Amino acid sequence: MGIWSRLITSVCTCGGGNHHEELGPMSCMGVRLRIQDHHVVIDNGILQVTLSKPEGLVTGVRYNGLDNILEVLNHEGNRGYWDVVWSALDDSGRKGVFEVIKGTSFKVIVETEEQVEVSFSRPWDPSLRGKVAPINIDKRFVMLRGSSGFYSYAIYEHLGSEEWQAFSLGETRIAFKLRKDKFHYMAVADDRRRYMPLPEDRLPGRAQPLAYQEAVSLVNPIVPAFKGEVDDKYQYTCENRNLMVHGWISNDPPVGFWQITPSNEFRTGGPLKQNLCSHVGPTCLAVFVGAHYAGDDLVPKFGQGEPWKKVFGPVFMYLNSAMCGQDPLTLWDDAKRQMTVEVESWPYSFPASRDFPKSHDRGNVRGRLLVRDRYIHKDDIPANGAYVGLAPPGDVGSWQRECKEYQFWSEADGRGDFCIKNIRGGEYNLYGWVPGFVGDYRYHVPITITPGCDIDVGDLVYEPPRDGPTLWEIGIPDRSAAEFHVPDPNPKYVNPLFLNNPNSNFRQYGLWERYAELYPHQDLVFTIGESDYRKHWFYAQVPRRKQDNSYEGTTWQIKFKLQNLQRAIYKLRMALAGASLAEVQVRVNDPNKPRPVFTTGLIGRDNAVARLGIHGLYWLYNIDISDSLLVEGENTIYLKQPRNQSPFQGIMYDYIRLEGPPC
Repeated sequence: MGIWSRLITSVCTCGGGNHHEELGPMSCMGVRLRIQDHHVVIDNGILQVTLSKPEGLVTGVRYNGLDNILEVLNHEGNRGYWDVVWSALDDSGRKGVFEVIKGTSFKVIVETEEQVEVSFSRPWDPSLRGKVAPINIDKRFVMLRGSSGFYSYAIYEHLGSEEWQAFSLGETRIAFKLRKDKFHYMAVADDRRRYMPLPEDRLPGRAQPLAYQEAVSLVNPIVPAFKGEVDDKYQYTCENRNLMVHGWISNDPPVGFWQITPSNEFRTGGPLKQNLCSHVGPTCLAVFVGAHYAGDDLVPKFGQGEPWKKVFGPVFMYLNSAMCGQDPLTLWDDAKRQMTVEVESWPYSFPASRDFPKSHDRGNVRGRLLVRDRYIHKDDIPANGAYVGLAPPGDVGSWQRECKEYQFWSEADGRGDFCIKNIRGGEYNLYGWVPGFVGDYRYHVPITITPGCDIDVGDLVYEPPRDGPTLWEIGIPDRSAAEFHVPDPNPKYVNPLFLNNPNSNFRQYGLWERYAELYPHQDLVFTIGESDYRKHWFYAQVPRRKQDNSYEGTTWQIKFKLQNLQRAIYKLRMALAGASLAEVQVRVNDPNKPRPVFTTGLIGRDNAVARLGIHGLYWLYNIDISDSLLVEGENTIYLKQPRNQSPFQGIMYDYIRLEGPPC
């Protein structure tokens, strides 16, 4: 064990092994509810959950010999809670208000031996203007017989009355703070799980602050093995499509606490939206609405008196334990198995709220998506691996900025067949995007879902943007910059978890600084036919840091040969994987021309470079290049990113293609 002894000493304190043996027949008992003066206790013999009354804050979770797995050193309001960040859209001056949601009314919804469901609600009225978020909130907690965990969901509502204040919802989530003396191992994915630094390691004297407050360099950690690492919660973010289970493991006793989200229907931004999950604390989150990796586009805004209602959840807080002598880290594998069980059980049958439709009240949509690009293949191509989904009606690609209602997505198989199941009733557009092809698909006919419907839309054909043959291309059209050159990290900032990990190498802190080291005087030059985008195209176009610590904009060059120049319009397809207060100016064969051929203007607030992501929101630009700008033989396209007030003002490219005239 050596240097890890403080973290991973595993001592069996249970008398007979796992929690089932410890509790014996109690584990099969019915669910019991005890209502006290200031607390509510729900117990099914496997675990016991204590909530404050009427606030509905989770103050204690008793399990497997631990009187409380939540951080007992925190006050009761900082252990397990729902919260919101909101801003008033009027002249009240209330901006960016963080609010832990505290109920003012408690009610028992279901009380049987099979199930207990309790409600902690907080209504809003005009007398509360400026004090709390202008929404009715009903938080629910559910425990089932024989279940090794508990569920939570909430109904948010903004009434359609002129008295209801206009506001924006910057964030809402569930947070759990676990015992920092017990929970030291974190898992968010098979290739991102490890023993973590301790919260105290971030304190002055033990950590050196870095470029933003979330990131610190560990200079004197309690466990010496962590010395020299960077601790940054953004290293552990996940896309919605991969964010189904995450959590923490205690070695003494061997216990796991996991947050399982069986459906993405209530999350915003679609399958590629990235969210925080677990990070040092130990903290465990379920984020439902958030602006990370997107910016203000993913902040829902509600006008005065605009009616809105949405159910967030249920999500499942799952607890498991290991037998004496069993490796506690196997609890991660068990949590993944339980995640599969929860996904297969969706939509749950037990929530008592009428606002959560059961399976028979939902519908399905099936079909097949094909891609038609005659410059690639004369026949239609099955959209293998395409993401096809239903989201509220909008423009092409609007799903990635949709943040008020529900979305339902599936992945097409090798034939392009897809089936979107368990869709809430309502009117939707069908959207899609296909890895390997630029752009977005939208079915031209709105789809109305009614209870029990099973709609077959047949064969759908996506014709991606295309004017002529490919003359050259850079990258892979997959909405990510991951295929480009991600440099080795500065040895001062290494997190060993991401070394030799091609799926996460971009999560190392400080990679943006490597651009100035690799290109100290002249910017990147990419030569078609000679350069390799995997080695020679830096993953982000960021400003160059100068010796006086100021920054300057950068201009990248694409050099290419053009033969048989035709008197016609050429087309440049420029797909961006992310942008943060940045701009791309396109010039052809003259870098000093006052007016560019094209400019994006100032775009993006995803902050993906600083937040150690490899993409934010997707942008596609289709740019006409007149033959008068081109010459026979050597040509150069200049991509200038002039914004330079911050090291994080940058562009991530997804894919660039030059097309010749139609033939």
